[in-house]
Amino acid sequence: MSDHPTERPGAGVAQPYIPASQSLPEITLKAVILGFLLSAVLGGANAYLGLKVGLTVSASIPAAVISMAILRMFREHNILENNIVQTAASAGESLAAGVIFTLPALILLQQWAGFPFLPTMSIALCGGVLGVLFTVPLRRALIVEADLKFPEGVATAEVLKAGTEGGAGAKLIALGGIAAALLKLSQTGFKIAAGSASGAFTVGRSTFGMGADLSPALLGVGYIVGLNIAVLVFAGGLISWLFGIPIYMALADPGSVAEITGGATGYEGALEVWSARIRYMGVGSMAVGGIWALVALLKPIRDGISSSLEAVREARRGGAQEVERTERDTPINFVAIGTLALALPIFIVFVNVIDRDALGISEGLYLTALALGTVFAITAGFLFASVAGYMAGLVGSSNNPISGVTIATILTISLLLYLILGSQIDFTIGGAQATAAAATAILVGAVVACAAAIAGDNMQDLKAGRIVGATPVKQQIMQILGVVAGAIAIAPILGLLFQAYGLGGVFPREGMDPAEMLDAPQATLMASVADGVFTRNLPWNMILIGAVIAVAIIALDRVLEARGASFRTHVLAVAVGIYLPIELTLPIFLGGLVAWAAARAIRGGGGDDAAVERGGQRGLLFSSGLITGEALVGILLAIPFAAAQSTDVLALAPAGFDTMATVIGLALAIGFILWLYRASSRADA
Repeated sequence: MSDHPTERPGAGVAQPYIPASQSLPEITLKAVILGFLLSAVLGGANAYLGLKVGLTVSASIPAAVISMAILRMFREHNILENNIVQTAASAGESLAAGVIFTLPALILLQQWAGFPFLPTMSIALCGGVLGVLFTVPLRRALIVEADLKFPEGVATAEVLKAGTEGGAGAKLIALGGIAAALLKLSQTGFKIAAGSASGAFTVGRSTFGMGADLSPALLGVGYIVGLNIAVLVFAGGLISWLFGIPIYMALADPGSVAEITGGATGYEGALEVWSARIRYMGVGSMAVGGIWALVALLKPIRDGISSSLEAVREARRGGAQEVERTERDTPINFVAIGTLALALPIFIVFVNVIDRDALGISEGLYLTALALGTVFAITAGFLFASVAGYMAGLVGSSNNPISGVTIATILTISLLLYLILGSQIDFTIGGAQATAAAATAILVGAVVACAAAIAGDNMQDLKAGRIVGATPVKQQIMQILGVVAGAIAIAPILGLLFQAYGLGGVFPREGMDPAEMLDAPQATLMASVADGVFTRNLPWNMILIGAVIAVAIIALDRVLEARGASFRTHVLAVAVGIYLPIELTLPIFLGGLVAWAAARAIRGGGGDDAAVERGGQRGLLFSSGLITGEALVGILLAIPFAAAQSTDVLALAPAGFDTMATVIGLALAIGFILWLYRASSRADA
């Protein structure tokens, strides 16, 4: 183990790995080149994965591992330089998430016939840079003051430290990484082990379903966030699947249920009901939870901005005190100027994409609507960047439902546009006017999605930087570099993917194979939400139910706080669980349960707090390896999949192997749970 004091999950603030008094090279030429290239590559790979399955994998840890492997080839390298590279590289993955969850909706709405380079690049660039700028005041509010866990940020820091020190810690990461990589390859590549397992039973007209993603990475995330958050995320899943889906199926008109399920039964039928109706409860919960989080964050954000402004004033008066290297942020006046400057290019993109003739309104109303969209994009970008940063601190950026934040944005701006334009447009008849209005909402949502995605990822990077002793302002510079690289690469990559596969039922040419199509599930949902507002076809009752659930959870949390309870009910964690598929929440819960059981076992064996801490550190390193291995293989598999235009190109399983693959997958998943427990229940170093 290291002799350096460290930060551990829930352990509070400690001295950084590299003290503030020591300066090491951070932004070097090789770091800039490597960070730029990795950002583009990882962003492209995750664009494919996100369009295929609706989820992306966090690239911070894989980028850290790749960076360490490459920089070791140079005689001069250090941990802060490695951290700078992963900071830039992970930005590409996050930016890809913000783009692919929104802009493909313009193709589904038939507003675009492809991905034009300048508009796509500009939206990604402006939204991404806004996300970086917004993290400047958020860093102090969420990392320094709130001291949230930021599981992947902590894991990234531990990977960087273990790679620097070597020894037992590095071996734990390597073991977990290799094992998780082999399992992911067997699941997604060779198809000889199932990646998920599910089942359901029917009572009357109601279906009760349960599923589990057999993912060691999600198990590791659950271990890192701990039992409290893991329980809340899983509880949100149970609200949807144990109560929401069965109650809806029992009470709704059988014809409407049949229309939603499309004839699917069992777990697949329940999944269709969740996707079309119950999922919107999570949207309502996140909207209320986001507002509540913003209220709670107002004071620390205000204090952070005030201290930054005071530092600027002191510098102008010539009396500024020397700020420690590890606390130097981008000056807040630069943040304000940059934010205002980005309003113009955003407005210009909106004007170039949205055709006034399609809307059929006066020029004055047209410019007013687009100006409102621009102001709303920047304002909501900051608000939801705060929420995304907060959620990343709770459950990690891989499980940060940026699409839920984006839906809340699209809902709000769509309603505002409806109020403004409804006097001149009859949206209920649909047509080009409704499509153009929905496209305007999608563009606003795209800016916010990119800002929120980058903010959540950057907060993880800044947390890792705080642990290892990085200079925040240098990380923020490299985050912008990563955004630039990702923005340049994303448009041609999306264009190639669209031409190769088609998206969400839309094909660029006749004769293409629907089986190979990229479903683009999040973008499909965004298009449905935007169009649904203008055509009055949204499940508002579900959104309201979710809002009521959130209010009840907040009230319960206030009661627990008044009683001084150690267990708290963070509303956004529950909202995440309602919004995410149940199969993603179960392994997170199991990981949190392992963390609790391992600590209990150490104490039961006579171990003290120090012994529990050592066991927790072992579990953290092993969990970091699980996340690293699976994420790396998940990204790398996108290359042969895209080249062969098939996700079965590496498949080895024969026909009819599904049952055996499920048995193998379950057995291996149980093995990983036991392995994690054994690694973390040992108190030795």
